[in-house]
Amino acid sequence: MKFGQVEDPSKIDFTLPPDHPRTKEILKLNKKGLENTSIGCAKWNKTDLKGFYPRGTKDELTYYSTQFNSIELNATFYGMPTPDQVITWKDKTPDNFKFFPKITNTVSHFRRLIDVTEPVTQFATSIMKFDEKLGMVFLQLHDNFKPKDYDRLEKFVKDWPKEVPIAIELRNTEWFTDQNVFDTTCELFEEHHITNIIVDTAGRRDMLHMRLTTPNAFIRYVGANAESDYERLNDWLQRLTQWKKEGLQNLYFFVHQNIEKASPLLSAYFIKKMNEEWKTDLQIPQMATEGTGTLF
Repeated sequence: MKFGQVEDPSKIDFTLPPDHPRTKEILKLNKKGLENTSIGCAKWNKTDLKGFYPRGTKDELTYYSTQFNSIELNATFYGMPTPDQVITWKDKTPDNFKFFPKITNTVSHFRRLIDVTEPVTQFATSIMKFDEKLGMVFLQLHDNFKPKDYDRLEKFVKDWPKEVPIAIELRNTEWFTDQNVFDTTCELFEEHHITNIIVDTAGRRDMLHMRLTTPNAFIRYVGANAESDYERLNDWLQRLTQWKKEGLQNLYFFVHQNIEKASPLLSAYFIKKMNEEWKTDLQIPQMATEGTGTLF
């Protein structure tokens, strides 16, 4: 994932901004405590995650799901999944595994939320075959989808099937730099229980808005293949620990890298630190080295 890539990460201020004042109020609405923690990568392709799979691995998803409890499923962005394909993916994974499929680009990029009832229905019908393994669907809008098209977004949100949990990622900077636009959009998300995705990437610090619209935190973390990646994860753990105390209900944290083969390494570091801080027992992924599994 090269979105937000910069030539020299050392010149970027990676400090997490303060929470939006409304975030604490949203977290207080949850009285159930933390229910789910999902941490994973964006893909299971062996080419991208070079060095992660033991030699001779025949099915990448099956192995991946022994190491992680979730996947940010970008494969569904590039092609409409069929019910049979979803069932195949589901059946390859253990009971506690969760899928977070990205809505097909027909909806977001080609039709740009215009006349999307048919593809949305087709997509929702398929991904519901994940059953209890469906974590949350997410919509990623094009960089050039701007607030002038707010009416399209509003209609999409209102028409979205309520039985399918969804998060939305806005990318154009105008959504964040115009305070009235941002507030109106977040209020729309709150009203319809839409989770506002937070993206942490070097070249787009404006997307690091720290504004939750549900008690769920859906974070897409993009490392810069630099030593600062680890300190950034430490900062995130500190912030998430605060959110947990304030009422965080579900954490969905997905690690990307410009060079993706480092994603499992960062994920393992983050999971290990979280286990220590939160007293959890999440699986720490292993890295295959010449056919043997060794801990990161």
